Amino acid sequence: MEALLAFAAALVTLRLAGRLATRWRERRSPHLAAWSAALAAYAIASGALAAGAAAGWNEAAFRVYYLGGGLLTAPLLGAGSLLLAGRRAVVPVVLVYAGVASGVALAEPLAAPVSGTEIPEAQRHFDLFPARVLAIAANTAGTLAVVVVAAATIRRRPVGNALILAGVSVAAVGSALFGLGVAGTAASLAIAAILLYAGFVARR
Repeated sequence: MEALLAFAAALVTLRLAGRLATRWRERRSPHLAAWSAALAAYAIASGALAAGAAAGWNEAAFRVYYLGGGLLTAPLLGAGSLLLAGRRAVVPVVLVYAGVASGVALAEPLAAPVSGTEIPEAQRHFDLFPARVLAIAANTAGTLAVVVVAAATIRRRPVGNALILAGVSVAAVGSALFGLGVAGTAASLAIAAILLYAGFVARR
């Protein structure tokens, strides 16, 4: 059941990423591309979560989960918010960051083998530097960008911004509380993705 819920979360998130990508192709607004990429990363993390729950965690599933959920989602969401605010200079920064993050997540040696069906804890498998420090800094910056832009424009777009803030909050809680288990984390991923997508559409 936990694997099915995680897989459903992956499908929901991927579908929402595709709908945002369609909107980007129609309008060519760069913030839509960033938000679509963020939800795609979210979907990849959900897929890795499903694989880990169904077949047991291994190194590949853990690295993909950490890259999509721990390193890419929040920074891409933040980049989308900054692009919506007209900050085009963020594009080369986020592209370089995505390359560095991918290299770290895929090549950083693991401190301990990955196994079992429970969600692996990053502190057991990645050293503090560079993987965990990079995740902390990037998630802080990305979340801060989303919150600041949403708060600054909430009077103009109260519904959309409130939904985005709610989605970010649910995602943060779901990522932080590993005690929720696979099912709880998968549910939080799906709920957060739906809230974020609804907020993006309302803000358009």
